[in-house]
Amino acid sequence: MPAPLWSPSAERIAASRMEAFRRFVNQRHALGLADYPALHAWSVQRREAFWQAIVDFFEVRFQQPPRAVLEEGTQMPSARWFPGATLNFAEHLLRRRDDAPALIAVSEDGRREVLSHAELARHVAGLQKRLAALGIGPGDRVAALMPNTWQTVVGMLATASLGATWSSCSPDFGTQGVIDRFGQIEPRVLIACAGYRYAGKSLDLTAKLNEVLAGLPGLEQLLVVPYDRPQAQPQDYRCQARVALWDGFYQAEGEPVFTPVPFEQPLYILYSSGTTGVPKCIVHATGGVLLQHLKEHGLHTDLGDGDRLFYYTTCGWMMWNWLASGLAVGASLVLYDGSPFHPGPERLLDLVDAEDIAVFGASAKYLAALEKAGVRPRHSHRLDSLRTLLSTGSPLAHESFDYVYRELKSDLCLSSISGGTDIVSCFAIGNPVLPVWRGEL
Repeated sequence: MPAPLWSPSAERIAASRMEAFRRFVNQRHALGLADYPALHAWSVQRREAFWQAIVDFFEVRFQQPPRAVLEEGTQMPSARWFPGATLNFAEHLLRRRDDAPALIAVSEDGRREVLSHAELARHVAGLQKRLAALGIGPGDRVAALMPNTWQTVVGMLATASLGATWSSCSPDFGTQGVIDRFGQIEPRVLIACAGYRYAGKSLDLTAKLNEVLAGLPGLEQLLVVPYDRPQAQPQDYRCQARVALWDGFYQAEGEPVFTPVPFEQPLYILYSSGTTGVPKCIVHATGGVLLQHLKEHGLHTDLGDGDRLFYYTTCGWMMWNWLASGLAVGASLVLYDGSPFHPGPERLLDLVDAEDIAVFGASAKYLAALEKAGVRPRHSHRLDSLRTLLSTGSPLAHESFDYVYRELKSDLCLSSISGGTDIVSCFAIGNPVLPVWRGEL
């Protein structure tokens, strides 16, 4: 019988939120669920009780309580979860108001900007006020053609705070790819960067953005973040919409207000890959996203107040939406924009030590590339803060499991996870209270 590559210590299990949740369920329902398999079996057999427990354990705030947990129809798509409930997604990501870091945004060239939880709330409040003045509310779409920066997170939270729907693409998408996506959803507001940096090169987006604007005739407001093109001016952009630069469009001040929306209100629009034609819109509901991400961040990733979460992702991948939800469990998000291998393959590992990252996520391809480059992090980096490594995008090869424990860190929960744009969360995910086996999701 092969041995596991890693097993959690008794102390780590006892301190985990998964274990706290098991005790919570046992106490609430007078049960004796002894371990994770028993908890999982109960969650399947008693799904209504399970999801109510998630709501209560993570203190989800319904402004209007549901009339039931689940109303089942004749088929699975007919099911209605928490019918009658109203809530606001952004409210749950903006619970904190202290001076601890909420967002740490690092650019490829070394620029570093930090927003505390209090500052983040003020930025959201300021942008929210301006969007509300444009009449943005439930049923409206706000789109973003942005890199992974703090402005993008602020834009999403301000949109969600008003009950509107958010959709984003990465600036490295082709022009037609952006139009194929945003042209279907007809956003009233577009937030876009004027330029960005990748692999040491500064890339001007002016021409591409003007082509995209030609494909969005119904756009009312273009909000330009100069980012890597500080000389950007409103007159650079040709469209019927109003054009403004990010700086000066709003003042970071006040407290955000939160528009309550139905549990099933559209929060995000993601897209299929487009390999079989025009990308298909995939709409994700407010309550479903919140509960799924609380479960995954809080229980399966064991994130809590002050933990620093990093995932190497662009805003065109569902992992960006997943990353943003780390705020809901009180975590600090480390955002990185640029190449993971510039100026060298150690770039993101340097970030782990510099920012005390506890949970680090990347693709299986990234880990394979590190091994191919001969990187031996345990000999070149401290990695003291790192306790969980997440890998997705494709199955993690057996050899990569070996590489992580041989050359990265031996005391580490390595989670090979499998996500789904279809559910903007994970079909298979890690578990901090169970052993890690070679090749297992």
